[in-house]
Amino acid sequence: MPELPEVETVCRGLAPSLVNQILLGAEVRQSRLRWPVPENLDALTRGQRIHRLTRRGKYLLAQLDHGWLIMHLGMSGSLRLTQTTVEPEKHDHVDFLLPDNQVLRYRDPRRFGALLWCEDPEQHPLIAHLGVEPLTEALNAASLHAICQHRKTAIKLLLMDASLIVGVGNIYANESLFHAGIDPRLPAGKLSRPRCGRLVDAIRQTLAQAIAAGGSSLRDFVDGHGKPGYFQQSYFVYGRAGEACSICASPIRQLRQSARSSFYCPQCQRR
Repeated sequence: MPELPEVETVCRGLAPSLVNQILLGAEVRQSRLRWPVPENLDALTRGQRIHRLTRRGKYLLAQLDHGWLIMHLGMSGSLRLTQTTVEPEKHDHVDFLLPDNQVLRYRDPRRFGALLWCEDPEQHPLIAHLGVEPLTEALNAASLHAICQHRKTAIKLLLMDASLIVGVGNIYANESLFHAGIDPRLPAGKLSRPRCGRLVDAIRQTLAQAIAAGGSSLRDFVDGHGKPGYFQQSYFVYGRAGEACSICASPIRQLRQSARSSFYCPQCQRR
């Protein structure tokens, strides 16, 4: 599933081409996504200007004249700019029509994504409960330490709890904990404030580097212009079970935490 760096990559890549454009409507070929696409999406968007394209957690938000589009890429979704002359393929479910024969095309083979409409995204049930953004000053040593206090939850699982911290996801939680030297199994409540500070720095650096690399393309992910990311070439632990640690040469270990794989170095990441 695309995580924060992938969604941010799509947002930054599409914004220059979309902001201030006027939508000429929407063509829905398949409305059955994770939640139904609004039946009147064409009427809702036709003639409206895109004022802003931003991200909240793993959601893309487009502010129009009289409402917002909430877009989620799910497991396999993508948003790409193309031309009306390019014939839609089997899994190209929705087109947003733009001037100069351009199209913003939503593709989703597994149909786990979403295209929704709302008046205020911060009041929408999918957005309202989300926690702090890791790339903002709202996440710092003091705030992370406060979040962790008295929690027995493993720190890896806490980082993936979107009601506390949004968008980090499995890949980047693994990588961030490695760079901070923290065992993914450590109960969050045992983290000192200085270690929380190191973890915040590691999260920001990991996410920033991933965004600069265009995100990770493990299966389906491409950006808004159809290009894959290449951060997967820089992983220190994720997906490297049994391989030598790049720092100490110890074998990388793998374990399961809440049905998700965790990867860590037993020498570099100590409790």
